[in-house]
Amino acid sequence: MLKITVANDAPVENTSATDEARVVTIDKKPEGWLIGESLFDGDMVQIRENLYHLIWKNKSYNIEILGSNPADKSFRLLINGAEYFTTAKDRLDLLLEGMGLQNSDSKKVNNVKAPMPGLIQSVAVGEGDQVSKGDILLVLVAMKMENVIKSSGNGTIRSLKVAPGEIVEKNQVLMEFQ
Repeated sequence: MLKITVANDAPVENTSATDEARVVTIDKKPEGWLIGESLFDGDMVQIRENLYHLIWKNKSYNIEILGSNPADKSFRLLINGAEYFTTAKDRLDLLLEGMGLQNSDSKKVNNVKAPMPGLIQSVAVGEGDQVSKGDILLVLVAMKMENVIKSSGNGTIRSLKVAPGEIVEKNQVLMEFQ
């Protein structure tokens, strides 16, 4: 089973912290894939890397993966021109959450390292800024994909080690926290 949380029915730029999140459950059954309570009887074709076309319930969807963060299983998607932010939880995540063992929101961050080599496209924070878990720190472009790097905990940025346009190596320190 996989649970996908969509920030809202509205595009990302129209969402706020008070908006309700929509949770969609996807489960593999012997008869096929269940999306919520509906059996998926549609068709999906990969057009090119990170671009898909989906037909389901007589509707057509163009889906592009704009960025992803494997660490927190989050994705930025462009669906028919509207941008969405999603997160996914697999069986293990759901089991840990049910046992009360999910990550604490108050996790202390010491520094942020590059998860892969790439190009720093933009930096969303500055020295002295307070950040919370989940806040966007920067965008790293690798293999033609934009990867949004988010804070894994709370803290204050002590120093930025990179600027937009710089090329970084895997595990290079991008910023340090106090």
